[in-house]
Amino acid sequence: MANLTRRGFIAATLAAGTVRSLPMLATKPPVRHVVTLVYDKGLGMMRLIDRAVR
Repeated sequence: MANLTRRGFIAATLAAGTVRSLPMLATKPPVRHVVTLVYDKGLGMMRLIDRAVR
């Protein structure tokens, strides 16, 4: 095992996550988020609804 510092471990973890997720991001079309603010009578307050639209 390599002798990693905390900073080295974080950098290696982020690099591994980037390598795993990068091919998926390149093949999927971008997703738009539609955010709507509505009044919920049951809660008695405004509520935010977030929907993903392809």
